Amino acid sequence: MSRPRKNRTFSIVLILTILLAAAAAGCIYYSRQMVKTKETRLEVMQAEAKARNEEKEREYQERLAEFKAENTGGVNIAWPEAKREGWDVVDLTTYPLESPVTVTLDRAELLYNGMLLVNQWHSRPQDYDESLIVKVKNYSKGVIRAKDNNVSLLPTAADAWVEMLKAAEVQKGYKSFMLEEGFRSFEEQQKLFDAQKNHLKSRYSDEQELNEATAKRVNVPGTSEYNTGLSAHPRLYENGNADVNAKDNNFFESEEGLWMLENAPEYGFVFRFPLADYPVKGTLDKSYKTGVSVRLRLFRYVGKPNAMVMKTLGLCLEEYIDYLAEHPHIAVFENGTLRYEIIREHVGDGESVQVTQSNKPGVQAVESMLDNMGYVVTIMAF
Repeated sequence: MSRPRKNRTFSIVLILTILLAAAAAGCIYYSRQMVKTKETRLEVMQAEAKARNEEKEREYQERLAEFKAENTGGVNIAWPEAKREGWDVVDLTTYPLESPVTVTLDRAELLYNGMLLVNQWHSRPQDYDESLIVKVKNYSKGVIRAKDNNVSLLPTAADAWVEMLKAAEVQKGYKSFMLEEGFRSFEEQQKLFDAQKNHLKSRYSDEQELNEATAKRVNVPGTSEYNTGLSAHPRLYENGNADVNAKDNNFFESEEGLWMLENAPEYGFVFRFPLADYPVKGTLDKSYKTGVSVRLRLFRYVGKPNAMVMKTLGLCLEEYIDYLAEHPHIAVFENGTLRYEIIREHVGDGESVQVTQSNKPGVQAVESMLDNMGYVVTIMAF
């Protein structure tokens, strides 16, 4: 009787085992199917997300292309419209600089690029490095003709003179320009000042009155435009040519002098001290701004962008700095095409300064320069 019971018990256990195994197998299969389904759904979601991202990227590139087409050369369509002919200056003071970045620059790199203001109210900075001055005749390999080997300038100014003198010869055949005077050291200016003071001392018993009288004739050392290394006095001269040499007496009535006066801004130069009807008839008197009331045939390097703004607006250097103080963000156009964007910002007098520049499309070159008033002028060229 016990054997059949054992058989039934065994059969039941076997059936239960088979059922449990089947259930386990079913669970494993179901789990695998669930995993596979999830993986498939994930792949589908990833593919859909990729497609959406690609579509968004395509739309972005289309909008970017449209923006660049509408803003050729960095011009923002929201800016005031510029003149279509000639040079024009557009005030952007109420418009922020696009794509601004902040860079750290050494003060020493910014002192010699052209905007250094030196006059009777603003002495040359004490950290000005006279060792950077070069003798123009040797430096230019003879392209710049000079009165003697001592005529010197900063390299930035000398390079611009080379460019202008080459253009004068190529365009007009003018070969008679010569630099008669350029840079004066602090010590040289001091000698001139002391000599003039000694000449006048018999007329004045008061030291202060004597110094003031001397300063009216010779600049206090460090306050002369000649102390910048950016200014030079040109003349006309050819050895043995009396006709050319005689023309120098009326430099700004000669074809050569008029060419230089008209074209100098194209090479970064401005006539430094305009007076009433000098250098040519119709010139407005700027002596009340420059502090110089004597006729000085002095051309000052300020860089082409600044020179073109000064020419377009009829400003001397002091007036231009005042203009930038009131309009610290401007755009400069030539025949309706953006050439320069200029900003002026306060940076102080530290050895390194924080300068704002723009990285927007179209910027080809960036240059910053100190104006000797705690501000830096930065130019983006397009």
